[in-house]
Amino acid sequence: MALRTVAIVGRPNVGKSTLFNRILGRRVAIVAERPGVTRDRQFAEAEWAGRRFLLVDTGGLVEQPDEHMDLEVRRQAETAIGHADVVVLVVDGREGVQAVDRHVAELLRRSGLPVVLGVNKLDELGDAIDHLDFYELGLGDPTPLAALSGKGSGDLLDRVVGALPESEEDEGTEVDIRIAVIGRPNVGKSSFVNRLLGEERLIVHEEAGTTRDAIDTDLEVGDRRVRLIDTAGLRRQARIVDNLEFLGRLRAASAIDRADICLLLVDTEAGAANQDFRIGHQAWDAGKGVVFVANKWDLIEDRGPGALAGFERELRGRAHYLRWVPIITCSALTGKRVSKVIDLASAVQEARAQRIRTSEVNQVLQNLVARRQPPQGGRGDVRLLYASQVAASPPLFILWSNRPHDLKEHYVRYLVAGFREAWGFEGSPIRIKLKKRSGRE
Repeated sequence: MALRTVAIVGRPNVGKSTLFNRILGRRVAIVAERPGVTRDRQFAEAEWAGRRFLLVDTGGLVEQPDEHMDLEVRRQAETAIGHADVVVLVVDGREGVQAVDRHVAELLRRSGLPVVLGVNKLDELGDAIDHLDFYELGLGDPTPLAALSGKGSGDLLDRVVGALPESEEDEGTEVDIRIAVIGRPNVGKSSFVNRLLGEERLIVHEEAGTTRDAIDTDLEVGDRRVRLIDTAGLRRQARIVDNLEFLGRLRAASAIDRADICLLLVDTEAGAANQDFRIGHQAWDAGKGVVFVANKWDLIEDRGPGALAGFERELRGRAHYLRWVPIITCSALTGKRVSKVIDLASAVQEARAQRIRTSEVNQVLQNLVARRQPPQGGRGDVRLLYASQVAASPPLFILWSNRPHDLKEHYVRYLVAGFREAWGFEGSPIRIKLKKRSGRE
């Protein structure tokens, strides 16, 4: 199911980025008193009251000192409106209604989109009446809040979630596996998908970033029904310089969310870049299966029999998670090994869907603990008592301990490696959640 999108808009220095960080529960956007700090739009996945959505933080709508002011306000506001399901307009309750607020409110009213009006910087909510002035914007009831302290943010989120449409179901018939093709612009993603389909269904061009949106295409591979999601190229935030590029990045994040397996396509002739690893890590952190696909291998495979081994060794050394990710070389131009990529993706999907019996999980845990005891803290022995797999795709294990907070991260990594040794889970992250045993120590 595709995530819905919530865009935060407003003038500079009204607290948009502060609210963005407050909703996410972590510091992501740069927050400063100087107006105009947020120059690039950014987004992250958020959740409230059981509803997940993409939260977009936009640059401030600057009032120009000339006749172009209205055009600038319109351009930036319409960009936010164009990809949002709900818009949060943030205004400054201490400064009152400003001309730019009125311009944006007019555009939002015309859009027909649900709008939640947040009146920020009202620290004394119980006595606040300043938000009442914003009724003149015609956007319904203003919600008073103080994003810096978090006051009122829950009320605002309740209204946001209440205005969100239901998440979009994947169109078409049921499929066995959903595969997103991800990567930087111009690495051959559309050519790769076209080779699989056997037809020129997606636009292919030498200019980077031709594919601006995520396109779903269903096909049958053997007895498997596969949905391919060809995503817009993902670039670093600093290089997103136009509205379409940002929109493509947003759609790509949504495509990753809808996928079971992500094929990280890399141009091996140009070489793997740091952004390739960041894109793969984005899918890995999202709990997706990952297959590393080295495209354009036909251009370098004549370098000798050791080329592939050296290539894999370099990749796995540059990104820790790639130690567990299968690597396959192919050529979208010639079609060599392209069909085998789907076979490998299906194998990863089967691996990450494994369910391990609780008795087997605890036997492996006991063996791992016997091999290496947990590091002991100053407050007493740390004991691992019991474990069980509670979810699959990706696999999630609950581990009960008498002192879970004293269990070091490096020991959890040791347990993950041991679980991989026992059950594989190739191409999939493994998650371990620690819980304290109730009752006696």
